[in-house]
Amino acid sequence: MSPPVDANANANLDQKVLQYENFINEVLRRDLQKVLDQRDSVYEKISQYLQLKNSVQSLQDSSSLKTDVDLGCNFFVQAQVEDSSRIFVAVGYGFFVEMNHDEALRFIDKKTSQLTDFTETLTKDSAKIKANIRMVIEGLRELQGLSDVL
Repeated sequence: MSPPVDANANANLDQKVLQYENFINEVLRRDLQKVLDQRDSVYEKISQYLQLKNSVQSLQDSSSLKTDVDLGCNFFVQAQVEDSSRIFVAVGYGFFVEMNHDEALRFIDKKTSQLTDFTETLTKDSAKIKANIRMVIEGLRELQGLSDVL
């Protein structure tokens, strides 16, 4: 009678191990990837705002602006902007606001500060998910009776 109980225990143990492995691979790792992808996209937005800040600062130094404008199908023409004292800044959800250079720089500083705070939150979230993954792996190790390999 003892061997069937031992076989059942091993089968239950294998089933639990499989459930935990599926949880790690299908839930925790997927959540971690989503958080890291979201953080990367926020870093990209910060980079774009910093590029805009550099452009606005260079506009402050000059009174006119020469640029190439895409008319479509990669057909460019040269354009000259006589008064570049006011610019349109994308504020989100497809909305643009006309601002002078000082207003634009203040907006960019506030926006990059908000985005930086958000990246810190996402970094903390990713650390929590990594800790959960490690905890489940340690639990699996205990269930299987393995020694510490890492």
